[in-house]
Amino acid sequence: MATPHIQAEKGDFAKTVIMPGDPLRAKMIAERFLTDVTQVNAVRGMLGFTGLYEGKRVSVMGSGMGMPSIGIYSYELFTQFDVENIIRVGSAGAYTEDLDVNDVVLAESAWSESSFARTQNGCTDEVMFPSRMLNERMIEAAKEKGKEMRTVPIHSSDVFYRSGDGSYMKPIVEEKGCKAVEMESFALFHNAGVTGKNAACILTISDSFVKPQILTAEERQNSMTNMIEIALHAAP
Repeated sequence: MATPHIQAEKGDFAKTVIMPGDPLRAKMIAERFLTDVTQVNAVRGMLGFTGLYEGKRVSVMGSGMGMPSIGIYSYELFTQFDVENIIRVGSAGAYTEDLDVNDVVLAESAWSESSFARTQNGCTDEVMFPSRMLNERMIEAAKEKGKEMRTVPIHSSDVFYRSGDGSYMKPIVEEKGCKAVEMESFALFHNAGVTGKNAACILTISDSFVKPQILTAEERQNSMTNMIEIALHAAP
């Protein structure tokens, strides 16, 4: 049954959804990697598609930017459309010098100062964790595809444009152990826990906070094929 945010019916989505933030990236993934594709959502321009990859039925849909947006879409997919697994594919900023643009990282945890979990159900945990099953599948998929991938803790931030001199990063790196920053995974992992489903997050480093490296918007949309292939191959 359709929701205010997703026009699909039950059965339109596969059990596994690959979820980039950008709906145009979702369209690119569907057109480039899937066969027998059907568009299943276009509400608010948040494009969603279902098709086949290596003979497996897989869906791909945008989440929008930030925890409130992915919070809505992931919760509805888990609770209203019988989706069992969501794998976020996205970009991240490097906090440490050992990460370069185009490096692929798998989130082993997501630390956040966000109030998302506390507001959603009173949970006060600062760290959310992905599905062990999905992460193990992602690690195996990377090996089978011959792709380089590191497993690291990440920071999920509510704020993209943050005031100050950057000194806020030091305790996040040194005390919390975060290697990179993005804006969605904490909420995704929390929703998976609340609903008894599975979630994972694979990221491509698109820029760095500690050295002069950055990908263009076009490169972000079109060049992150390594993480996409890993995520699709790992889909249960």
